[in-house]
Amino acid sequence: MPQFLTSDGLHLHYEDEGAGLAVLCLSGLTRNARDFDFVAPHLAGVRLIRLDYRGRGQSAWSPDPLTYTVPREAQDVLELLDHLGLERVAILGTSRGGLIAMVLAAMAKHRLMGVALNDIGPELDPGGLDVIMGYLGRHPEAATLDDLAVQRAAAMAAKFPGVPLARWRQEVTHIHVETPEGVRINYDSGLREAVIAAGAKGAPDLWPLFDAMAPLPCAVIHGAKSDLLSDATVARMAERMPGLIVAHVPDRAHIPFLDEPEALDALNLWLEQMA
Repeated sequence: MPQFLTSDGLHLHYEDEGAGLAVLCLSGLTRNARDFDFVAPHLAGVRLIRLDYRGRGQSAWSPDPLTYTVPREAQDVLELLDHLGLERVAILGTSRGGLIAMVLAAMAKHRLMGVALNDIGPELDPGGLDVIMGYLGRHPEAATLDDLAVQRAAAMAAKFPGVPLARWRQEVTHIHVETPEGVRINYDSGLREAVIAAGAKGAPDLWPLFDAMAPLPCAVIHGAKSDLLSDATVARMAERMPGLIVAHVPDRAHIPFLDEPEALDALNLWLEQMA
């Protein structure tokens, strides 16, 4: 199982497959390498690298949950690149992963070839943040993964119409496990404490971080029904960054699966710009 040791002593899991342009996939807040299982079969001709953040997936949990921060996770990314001997990578960042990518653009832009943001930008809708805090660090009330999949399909029906139950059944396994006591999250619940602590310091202005990505090839994939990334923010992003590839994915909220035709078209165009 591929791992590397961070400068503060944690073993973090990563996956590295394929050959070609190095694309580092950074997942959502509570998620892990499995976040990209739906899109991976469509990304031919690239070296696909996936990282499990500290406290998530198969990576070690930190003895201090307050290290679950975007700046520390950005540092972990740089240490992974050093471990792999990679000078530069393209980053496909979903939600939290996109925030990390923007921080990297500001602190180590020379390590980046391009950035694709999946339903994330420099302004976050408070309503979407409230939804995240509603489940973050809490075990769902479900006896089995099958039960949880049915619950999720019902809860997401309006924002993700037409998604089959089988996909939700696969999706819930990414961050949950089935135990005799019921379904449990498979990440460190201390992540909630870290997010609350970060929020207590006030929301930073992320627009300078977004601007720092220019003139790298960049894309944003926007769930048309997203409650975290608004149409207005996407429009402002495109205005501030001429050449930004923009894809609005219909019938998707936060977050698109990335194998939708609109998402794949945007990703392929983005990859072509770095070929």
